[in-house]
Amino acid sequence: MRNLYQVKQDICAIGDRLYKRGYAAGNDGNISFRISENEVVCTPTMISKGFMTPDDLCIVDMNGNQLAGKRKATSEIRLHLTIMKERPEVKSVVHCHPPFATAFGMAREPIPPCALPEIEIHLGEVPIAKYAIPGGQEFADTVLQFVHKTKVVVLANHGTVSWGENPEQAYWYTEMLDAYCHMLILAKTIGNVGYFTKEEEEELLALKKKWGIDDPRFAMKDCDMCSNDVFRDSWKEAGLAHRGFNPPSFKEEKADDQEALIAEITKRVVEALQR
Repeated sequence: MRNLYQVKQDICAIGDRLYKRGYAAGNDGNISFRISENEVVCTPTMISKGFMTPDDLCIVDMNGNQLAGKRKATSEIRLHLTIMKERPEVKSVVHCHPPFATAFGMAREPIPPCALPEIEIHLGEVPIAKYAIPGGQEFADTVLQFVHKTKVVVLANHGTVSWGENPEQAYWYTEMLDAYCHMLILAKTIGNVGYFTKEEEEELLALKKKWGIDDPRFAMKDCDMCSNDVFRDSWKEAGLAHRGFNPPSFKEEKADDQEALIAEITKRVVEALQR
């Protein structure tokens, strides 16, 4: 077991960052860290994440039963435990409400990839899970189809959840995603988002593979790398559709090329017949 007091200090430090970044207003958000096979330290309910002390934190088992703590454990601990059960190597989960990433979840707008190298390398395509009332197992299960393909999920009309080896790493993924979503919205207000070309994206994915960072697009056949193909099967149940951002589709570019070729051939055939 890790040093329990240090784990609690680490969680409180991340809680402070969530609060100061505006990711956890009021008593929003929750953080967890798995300290043994059957024990998880987590934040309590009804407390500001920016003003916690180690003594405020709770310990639950992997079924959500509270083992220790003077405060009641967060009601959304099932979300954390579901991820940890599905991915035993995951030790920490962070759930919060970063405003720009959450805005995409409220708009049910797929987050376009292929616009920032750091996001392509460290996150890749990010899914949006369907809405469910927070706190129950149905809510927790909304992320199951994504947990092996990403490190962070946007929860429709709710917030985000991210995971990693420790609270800081789990927090990083949320911070990176929210910054990216902010940039996308700013670029859109200026008038346009410039996406990578097919060749530029292939270079980034090759670099990612070289560094040993997995990406679902590696295994996809005929993957249109920048058109939100990875999680498209989940769009209908989550109510997602492109409304504000239309990422480039290399398949569409190929179709346009074919149409142009057919038009040119038709034109030449007509001219030949007229002669």
